[in-house]
Amino acid sequence: MQRWDRIEAFVEVVRLGTFAAAARELSVSNSHVSRLVAQLEQQLGTALLYRTTRQIHLTDAGTLYYRQCRQLFDGFREAEAAIGDLQDRPRGRLSLTSATTFGERFIAPLVNDFLLEHPQLEVRMHFTNRQVDIIDEGFDVAIRMGRLEDSSLVARRLCERREYVVGAPAYFEHISQPHALAELSRHRCLVGSRDHWRFAVDGVRREVRVSGSWRANSGPALLDAALKGLGLAQLPDYYVEEHLASGALISVLDAYRHDDTAVWAVFPRHRQRSPKLQRFLDHLVAYLPQRLSSAH
Repeated sequence: MQRWDRIEAFVEVVRLGTFAAAARELSVSNSHVSRLVAQLEQQLGTALLYRTTRQIHLTDAGTLYYRQCRQLFDGFREAEAAIGDLQDRPRGRLSLTSATTFGERFIAPLVNDFLLEHPQLEVRMHFTNRQVDIIDEGFDVAIRMGRLEDSSLVARRLCERREYVVGAPAYFEHISQPHALAELSRHRCLVGSRDHWRFAVDGVRREVRVSGSWRANSGPALLDAALKGLGLAQLPDYYVEEHLASGALISVLDAYRHDDTAVWAVFPRHRQRSPKLQRFLDHLVAYLPQRLSSAH
């Protein structure tokens, strides 16, 4: 609709005081601005401006028309700003998945804190110990631990994570502590969600398959069994550091500990520009290390 261009030209001439300034603002020529204002006056059937060689003045009709049109264009700018704010602010649904115990203990409270800051957000959390295909199952992000497999997903490191091989003093009353990886074969190993333990030998990653008569896919259950002297377990720092400090557990094979076992957020490439996801990941990076530390 041509009239909108003419109204905009008129408003900018009055707001900025000259046709030249309005032309620069609108990225058009002086003559084009002058022509648009003249066409608007012709459409309205009245003069809006008195023009002199040095300045312009509003007629009575121009004053009335400018007041109404200025409010209209200010409203347009406020509406555009509101849309911009909405795009930068988390909104809609955020769906995430994580391992069960870690998600329940550490991720869910941080999600809830995030919701207090952004109550307009809708959240879906799914905790499971199976490897979720987040694209096929429609998740925005997955929280994963340890070394990531090569994939088409984008990964962001949230915080560091260390794993320890531990046993209770009662367990070591009957068998000596291992000092080499080969000695694990003569120990009762408590098997969690994986049957291989991760180590570093001369800076090179190595995996050792372990076996035993006890198995569970639960970190708390694994910790309880280790504390009760049922065998050796490999567990992350947030489970065991409190018990190492108290002497309830003893760490072994520290010379082979593999420390590159971070906590990661992985998400599809097309989610990289999502404001809600980026704000949420910033929130996790800021507060997850603190929460893990307070669990020790």
